[in-house]
Amino acid sequence: MPAIIGSLQINNVAGGIVSYGDTLNIAPKSTEKSNSGSGSGNVGGFVMTNNGISATNTLDRDLFDQPMTANN
Repeated sequence: MPAIIGSLQINNVAGGIVSYGDTLNIAPKSTEKSNSGSGSGNVGGFVMTNNGISATNTLDRDLFDQPMTANN
């Protein structure tokens, strides 16, 4: 049921959906794939990471990890 509201201000939307009013179903979809090596996600004031020799295998044999076309 619609309602009367006061002023509406949207400053920023980053990668999302803004909906107001009558809505039956909202299903935002996105996929992402990233490769990162050993110790690459470390954050902080003082980080000491001793990895020696590190290699990341980025070979993708199946090509499609999470298809979005079948999930509509």
